[in-house]
Amino acid sequence: MAIRIITDSTVDVGNQYSDRFIVVPLTVTFGETEFIDGVTLDKTEFYQKLEESPVLPRTSQATPDSFVKVFRDLEARGEEAVVITVTSKLSGTYQSARIAAEDFPNVRVVDSRNVSIGSGVLAEYALQCAEQGMQLDELTEHLIQKRNDICLLARLETLEYLQKGGRISKTAAFAGGMLNIKPVISTKDGELVMLGKARGSKKANNLLIESIQKNGVDFSRPILLGYTGVSDELLQNYISDSRTIWEGNVDHLEQTQLCSVIGTHAGPGGVAVAFFRKK
Repeated sequence: MAIRIITDSTVDVGNQYSDRFIVVPLTVTFGETEFIDGVTLDKTEFYQKLEESPVLPRTSQATPDSFVKVFRDLEARGEEAVVITVTSKLSGTYQSARIAAEDFPNVRVVDSRNVSIGSGVLAEYALQCAEQGMQLDELTEHLIQKRNDICLLARLETLEYLQKGGRISKTAAFAGGMLNIKPVISTKDGELVMLGKARGSKKANNLLIESIQKNGVDFSRPILLGYTGVSDELLQNYISDSRTIWEGNVDHLEQTQLCSVIGTHAGPGGVAVAFFRKK
């Protein structure tokens, strides 16, 4: 029996994999206008609106009904599925999927405990395992174990959006802007955490590189790089600065534009890396 991998729209994967997942969308609201993430609002349009909007957008979880519709189609085709969602610490989407799956014995749900490309490398790995013949329950337990090995690191270009979201004060954001402070964030136990700060983009890139080297990369597992905003210029600068990590270890670096959940907190100009830690 075929196993399909289902994600929600906040799970960012490489472009070459994007059509191999079933995606259940969240809802993004700017002011009073509601959009279906990835359907009526693509990523570039999201970032254009983010820069224009005086208030931060709100992201609403996918509903149980939206998952039920997908599960029914799979059941009718005789297929099994593993659902991989954004961390339950930031969204109720995992709970929605769990509720929906109660009536479908062919479906399992995994909380990635991560966001964006952090969830994406787990989804890509799940796809590889399913294609290699791993069975449903074995695959589910394996993913629950492997999610703890994932490292997501992101370097932000501005403090403005952390301040708008209430994560830092206006005073801290103003001072950080004056000093050209670039924060580096990560995920821990399913939550976004501040890892460090650097003055200027070059030093921030170096901090990102140091953090990657400290964690160690398992080059046999999926690796993803991403950017927030319309342009990927800062990501390409970072790739150039960090080329010693990748040269000789990776034939091709998968890159993608990051989802609305990360974009809302980071603002444009962010750069992120996700990988499995080397054991």
